[in-house]
Amino acid sequence: MEKCKLFVGLGSCGIAAGGQAVYDFLKGKANPAVAEVVTTSCVGMCFAEPLVEVVRGGNRVLYGSVNAEFAEKIWQGVQSGALPAENRVRESTEGRAYLSKQVKVALRHCGVINPEEIGEYLAAGGYEALKKCLNKLKPAEVIDVVKESGLAGRGGAFFPTGMKWGFFAASKPKTEGGHKYLVCNADEGDPGAFMDRAMIEGDPHGLIEGMLIAAYATGADYGYVYCRAEYPLAIKRLKIAIREAEERRLLGDRILGTDFSFRLKIKEGAGAFVCGEETALMASIMGRRGMPTLKPPFPAESGIHESPTNINNVETYENVAFIISEGAAEFNKYAHNGTIGTKVFALAGKVKRAGLVEIPVGMTIRELVEEIGGGSSTGRPLKAVQMGGPSGGCIPERLFGTTIDVKSVTATGAIMGSGGFIVMDDQTCMVDVAKYFLTFVQGESCGKCTFCRIGTKRMLEILSRITAGKGAESDIALLETLAGQIKKTSLCGLGQLAPNPVLTTLKYFREEYLAHIRDKKCPAKVCKPLIRYEIRQDACTGCGACAKGCPVKAISGEKKKAHAIDAGICSRCGLCRETCKFNAIEVN
Repeated sequence: MEKCKLFVGLGSCGIAAGGQAVYDFLKGKANPAVAEVVTTSCVGMCFAEPLVEVVRGGNRVLYGSVNAEFAEKIWQGVQSGALPAENRVRESTEGRAYLSKQVKVALRHCGVINPEEIGEYLAAGGYEALKKCLNKLKPAEVIDVVKESGLAGRGGAFFPTGMKWGFFAASKPKTEGGHKYLVCNADEGDPGAFMDRAMIEGDPHGLIEGMLIAAYATGADYGYVYCRAEYPLAIKRLKIAIREAEERRLLGDRILGTDFSFRLKIKEGAGAFVCGEETALMASIMGRRGMPTLKPPFPAESGIHESPTNINNVETYENVAFIISEGAAEFNKYAHNGTIGTKVFALAGKVKRAGLVEIPVGMTIRELVEEIGGGSSTGRPLKAVQMGGPSGGCIPERLFGTTIDVKSVTATGAIMGSGGFIVMDDQTCMVDVAKYFLTFVQGESCGKCTFCRIGTKRMLEILSRITAGKGAESDIALLETLAGQIKKTSLCGLGQLAPNPVLTTLKYFREEYLAHIRDKKCPAKVCKPLIRYEIRQDACTGCGACAKGCPVKAISGEKKKAHAIDAGICSRCGLCRETCKFNAIEVN
């Protein structure tokens, strides 16, 4: 019987779901002559973790929701040659729906190779694109291929990558022997976003190869990957990959025996959201406080240590080797309404199949949410999606026919952003969502610009009043006025886009704001000052479970008689409703 490999998904999501225990179990069982147990990362199906894939010859069988008991079944099947038929996620209805409409370019290696072993990346064609550039293409020709592909920056701005590289290539160091810096922005700070983390965990060599090609094309000799320290597994695997690449003469001096040299370091960020802005990021790399600065000069002219600098994000670099290897036409055959290629999204929130997806542009929001994501995870009607993170906006269900491209999404008031995509159902309060994102942005403001620093605080105070039932109708006009001033007078994208969640919820869900203000009601029954927990007297059996579980002792009543909640004491924590087996507690 041919020896097989057992790939165990050990991305952060897989480890959190119990993947390490499954890996340890199989590692302890495996006979090296029969099977090799291998680490891999997230294949994108976070909803089905822990994942184990059995690879024998050309056959791959992917199992989901694997625990120790089922891992034993897999091992027995490996030994006997008859693998279990159940839990095969790729062949299931769910798995086919999740994968069939995706196109993997940036994610092509994630979850299918061992990210801690350069040999597997090389066996999958890794670094062949770099060799092609060094042996067959001049730097200017590489830039021409990237321009022809239509690749645009995937960090949110969607500026044409080839054009950006062209500007950078034309810049010269100000002093003889000075550096040109190439930077990867992996400072992923959006709530609910995990694209960069998953790509680095799953394909660190893909990032390195993309940066090497960019450095060769533009004349850069020194690079940084700026990654937040909250991503320890991504940093660990990237360090391993850098060391492996250096040992193979793929990084460092005279790469592969050529005159091309490039050194790469990791700079761990402290987690400031504003450091995702390129001038703040460069300041942080130089050891300064991360605060945006005026442009011009642009980084291509004067960036790190006043030297020419180019910054792209993880997904942008992960696309580069594919474009060089397969050709520009293979990438730009996916195009819609001026946006080209594929886009990675972190599908999260109240959706059945949460995970990391890569789709061709032009797909509708509804296709992504309902066909790939499987629709609502709660069984409740869907209400909206939040695209673009804290700087993005909320798109209502009635606009789910919107195609996913830069122009169409921007027309709704949201932005494509870097790929955050949060699904919400009808039990989500849109005023509370706006307050949540504004709380995040206000706390992350560097404080440099007055309107960003103080204006977002005033907006947050207004939203807090409204969700507490103390708002006035004049607050709506005041929110809109402040939002316009903040957008016009802020220096960087954090401030300029901070009002978007408020503006889009006002645009599409104004009636919810009015219900909070006029009726002192939260239609979604989320805002605690505007709701009451009450016990239905006809349904309560007097079992006392709710009273025992109440942390503030707000529930009283005799045994086997209907209980009551003291609204003056109740903290609206919801534990009583979760505890009650008779659906006797309702929220009004």
